[in-house]
Amino acid sequence: MSHFSFRDAVCLAIAMAGMASAYAADMPVADIIPEPRQTENVSLQDFIKANPDCLEFTDQCSHCAIVNGVAECSTAEIACIKRENQCTKRTAK
Repeated sequence: MSHFSFRDAVCLAIAMAGMASAYAADMPVADIIPEPRQTENVSLQDFIKANPDCLEFTDQCSHCAIVNGVAECSTAEIACIKRENQCTKRTAK
């Protein structure tokens, strides 16, 4: 009769971890990254319409620039407290 050794347990754990990571690698990216909430998009569009002279703005997490009428924003910082959008650069009058 064979005994289940520590080495067997380690090999089994490594094999299970490898199977889990292989499964995760096969998952589509859309399943991993949630879509932005609709309310965020609406409030962003509302901000742009309400501030037509604003070229750059921030919510203290992402920094955005208006390019051809569309907001292009940086990736949100990891540790931030999201606030209302504030214009940081306006067109010269």
